[in-house]
Amino acid sequence: MKFIGAHVSAAGGVENVPQRAHEIGATGFALFTKNQRQWKAKPLTEENIEGFKSECEKFGYSMDAVIPHDSYLINLGHPEKAKLQKSRDAFLIELQRCEQLGIKLLNFHPGSHLKKISEKECLSRIAESINIALDQTGFTKAVIENTAGQGTNMGFRFEHLAEIMEQVDNRERVGVCIDTAHAFAGGYDISTEEGFYDTFEQFEKIIGFDKLMAMHLNDSKKELGTQVDRHDSLGDGFIGWTPFELIMKDERFNGIPMILETPNTERWSEEIAKLKELAGR
Repeated sequence: MKFIGAHVSAAGGVENVPQRAHEIGATGFALFTKNQRQWKAKPLTEENIEGFKSECEKFGYSMDAVIPHDSYLINLGHPEKAKLQKSRDAFLIELQRCEQLGIKLLNFHPGSHLKKISEKECLSRIAESINIALDQTGFTKAVIENTAGQGTNMGFRFEHLAEIMEQVDNRERVGVCIDTAHAFAGGYDISTEEGFYDTFEQFEKIIGFDKLMAMHLNDSKKELGTQVDRHDSLGDGFIGWTPFELIMKDERFNGIPMILETPNTERWSEEIAKLKELAGR
């Protein structure tokens, strides 16, 4: 089974997310558990926590189908000590909020070197940041997202993700989320059947499907290898429908959240319905 959904608004409280996901026909969803553009957030209340859990149960969402994204401000590979610590503190809070809600996965962008440290040192800092947070939490898994490689962002090559995970002490609690638009912009041509199978053959060799814990399904407004992160609605960009059809028919992608972050939210219901149809549901 594939958990197909979108990154749904948590306006008014996280307890409102499951119903919003249900209204667009989603069988899984993503969310922010706090404002993604602010460092601080009010603690979750019992009303938030119990409301979220009961609404997930009401609409049939298991925690296998749910994956929050952390704040965009966080840079776990930051070259400056004070700013690195600020990011590490914020990341720990994000994991703790997930655990309060009973959520098993937390998705995040790895980090950026800002041209102040080497790529290798940045990857090691990211791994160290993950280790620190996992040591202080219980069960939520750290799910590293591949990036488009824009600016000084790390994680646009599978080798980057593998190198980070190799340095994480608790391997059971780390995995990856593959964003299709980021992969394409990062140089992996998934727009053709041949390119798709070649890309995921590399993925299997370098990372392994056992570490694939989520996907973001997005078309790309920018061409192959541009390293520019611009999402498009499915079928409207340079990727086209081919990889999404292949993903839906491939059992290797079963049992994980498959999340739309496409720009036209009014088309989410249509995109979800089309993906379900391709998956034979």
